[in-house]
Amino acid sequence: MFDPAQLAALTAVLQTGSFERAAQALAITPPAISQRIRALEERVGRALVIRGQPARATEAGARLARHAEQVRLLERGLAEELGLQPGATPRLGIAVNADSLATWFMAALARLPDLLFDLEVDDQDHSAGWLRRGEVVAAVTSGADDVPGTDRVPLGRLRYVATASPAFAARWFAAGVTADALAQAPALQFNSKDRLQADWARLVAGRPVALRCHQIPSSTAFVEAAERGLGWGLNPEVLAEAAIAAGRLVRLLPDRPHDVALDWQVARLPGAALAPLTRAVRAEARRSLLQA
Repeated sequence: MFDPAQLAALTAVLQTGSFERAAQALAITPPAISQRIRALEERVGRALVIRGQPARATEAGARLARHAEQVRLLERGLAEELGLQPGATPRLGIAVNADSLATWFMAALARLPDLLFDLEVDDQDHSAGWLRRGEVVAAVTSGADDVPGTDRVPLGRLRYVATASPAFAARWFAAGVTADALAQAPALQFNSKDRLQADWARLVAGRPVALRCHQIPSSTAFVEAAERGLGWGLNPEVLAEAAIAAGRLVRLLPDRPHDVALDWQVARLPGAALAPLTRAVRAEARRSLLQA
């Protein structure tokens, strides 16, 4: 067992980024915070905090902080079952892709006003890694293997459409959306993990296409970049529909949308305590995503 006061000190330091602010949050002195962190590090035999501005967690520190939040979540659930006053509000670490965050996921979180959330934004094909490392308790994933110790719930499909400004489409795709045109026309890419444009181009061209890409790490800026003629890209249909209706964007191939199947993977250990979160996510997904 770990000392709850030491775990609270670790969590406070990582949340505030400072030993001094952590001391203020817990109403104790900075030396007391340092003493508790040092004792916890001696207990586990490794460093937990990278001292700096701001203070950051080591890999072990992040794992231990997530454990502390899971314990707090379980205790809160038990208190509610027994009719007792809940303790401190738990913070839930969740990994989610940027396009879900920009389209439907925030509405799910808003259904749970009594919880706090730490969101880690990552590509849906990589978000399961956060769960596997124990850094979050749940994740929106796509195509990932089941993470040991978690349950998987299919959510539905997020539809993407390939879009560009009318002038861009006229310049680069006047002869059609061909492999040669796709290889020449500047494309948009969220980051180096983003394979959506490459996957769509391969399906359309019938072979892999080496794309020339801008990197635009923002869902809303991605739409704006396409509107301004910076490049072509796949945007969530719900984000692009207003610009399409207004004529600021056109669909490159209206009959070739690209659907991404999303899943919800949630840690099994605090599963009962996480049930309200899972219900909220599933309800919003049923409302917002395409269902089979």
